[in-house]
Amino acid sequence: MSSAPAARSGSDRADRPAEGAEAPGHAAEAVRSAPADRPGSAEIVHIVGARPNFVKAAPVVAALEARGLRQSVVHTGQHYDDRMSAVFFRELGLPRPDVDLGVGSGSHAEQTAALMTGLEREFIERSPGLVVVYGDVNSTLAAGMVAAKLHIPVAHVEAGLRSFDWSMPEEVNRRLTDQLADVCFATSPEAVGHLAAEGVAVDRVHLVGNPMIDTLLARLDRFDTAALRERLDLPGSYVAATLHRPANVDDPETVARLVARLHEVADQIDVVMPVHPRGRASLDAAGLAEHPRMHLLEPLGYIDFVALVRGATAVVTDSGGVQEETTMLGVPCLTLRPNTERPITITHGSNRLVTDSELPGLVSKILAGAGTDTAALAAVPPMWDGGAGERIATVLADWTSGVPAPGPRRSA
Repeated sequence: MSSAPAARSGSDRADRPAEGAEAPGHAAEAVRSAPADRPGSAEIVHIVGARPNFVKAAPVVAALEARGLRQSVVHTGQHYDDRMSAVFFRELGLPRPDVDLGVGSGSHAEQTAALMTGLEREFIERSPGLVVVYGDVNSTLAAGMVAAKLHIPVAHVEAGLRSFDWSMPEEVNRRLTDQLADVCFATSPEAVGHLAAEGVAVDRVHLVGNPMIDTLLARLDRFDTAALRERLDLPGSYVAATLHRPANVDDPETVARLVARLHEVADQIDVVMPVHPRGRASLDAAGLAEHPRMHLLEPLGYIDFVALVRGATAVVTDSGGVQEETTMLGVPCLTLRPNTERPITITHGSNRLVTDSELPGLVSKILAGAGTDTAALAAVPPMWDGGAGERIATVLADWTSGVPAPGPRRSA
C-alpha cells in the first residue's frame, strides 16, 4: 500500500459524455483538463455532512493543519441543526466550515441530487487537488461521484467496512465510494481483505487505524458522567439507548415491538435515550415515553453523548459508531441489527448482535454480571491507539509533495 497514490486516468472512469450529449461547460472542462496529481500547493478539501463524519475528520484536519497543508472543510448540511451539527464543530475543535451547502433532509434521491449539484459547483470553483470523504453517508457518495467525474482524486476514510446487507443505504454508499476512491484508508484488517476481494488495487489501500478512536482518546478527561447525571437529572444506573436506522424506526409494527421490549428493559433498570430526529415521530406514536423509567432526551453533543455511554451499565443501539465507542470504553453493547460492518467490535469488544426478543433477557444477564465475558476480551483492536489521524496525514502529505510510494503493507 503506497504512501503517494497516483490518481487514475480518465480512461479508468466512465466520465465522457454519452454520444450526442452536450459537451461540458468551460469551467468544468478546466477542472477535467488539470493534472490530477498536482503536488505542492493543491488544496485538500474535506467533505463532511453528518455527525459521524465530524468525529472522524477532526484528527485528520488537525494533523494536516500541524503540517501547514492548505485545506478547507465543506459542510454539506446533511445534518443541519445545532444539536446534530454545529455543536460538534465547537466540541471537536474543527474549523468553521469554509462552505455550508445547507442541503438538509429529503429522500435519498432528492438529497443525493442536491448534494451532487452543490458539490460540483464547489469543486469547479475551488479546483482542489484532493477530496477527502468520510464514512458512508449520502454526502460521502455524492462527493465521490462528483470528484471522480471531474478527475479530482478522492481519499476515503473508513474504507472497506462491509455489512453485506444491500438493504442498508450505507452499504451501497460505502461500496461505491471505495470503487471511486484513489486511496482507501482502512480502520481494520478485515476491511483491507474486503477491498482486496473486490479488486481494489493494493497500492490504493492503507491500514491506518480508526480516527474516531483518536477523537475519543484525546477527550477522555472531558467525559464526566457524574456531571452529566447531575445536570440532566439522570438516575445513578441506567441503560443508554439510541435507535435511528430505517429497519428499526420506519415500520410501525417493528417500532411498536421495539418500544415494548425497551419498556421491558425499563422494568428492570432506567433507560436513558437521546432521541434521533429521524425516528422521533414513529417512536412517539408507539408510546415510547409511556413508562416512568424511560428518560427521553434531545440529541446530545459529542462530549455529553460519550459521557452518557461511558457511565452506562449497558448500551442498546443500532449505530456503527457507538459499537466502536463501547468497544474502547469497555461498556457492554447490544446492537439491534442482524449484521454489522464492524465485526472487530465483536471479536475485540463487548458488542453483541441481538434481536428485540433477546433484549430484555440479555439486559437481565448483564445486571446479574453474566452478560459479557469482558475478562476474555482481547486487547483493543490493532492500531486503535490515537494515531490514525497522524498516519492519514502522513499519506496525504506525501501526496501533496509528490513523494514516491514505498509500498508498505501499513502506513507508518
